[in-house]
Amino acid sequence: MNNDKKIEAAIALKYDHSSAAAPTIVAKGKGDIAKQILALAKEHDIHVHQSPELLEVLIRLELGDEIPEALYRAIAEVIAFAYNLKK
Repeated sequence: MNNDKKIEAAIALKYDHSSAAAPTIVAKGKGDIAKQILALAKEHDIHVHQSPELLEVLIRLELGDEIPEALYRAIAEVIAFAYNLKK
């Protein structure tokens, strides 16, 4: 039996407080595209957060869209967690 989890979808966010009010969707995909997004994140030592609930909302957005205000707190917590991991 294969223990690898099936990767169904992935989203990549970028946040630059000097040029955007909120994090934006810079990549998204399903299947092989999702695997490529995750491989690039690993290659560049970028934190990967797994949350089916966030993914369900974010996958509906288009590339370049800012995250909805309703997700600010949840995404801020993920960013803060990732930032603290790098310290």
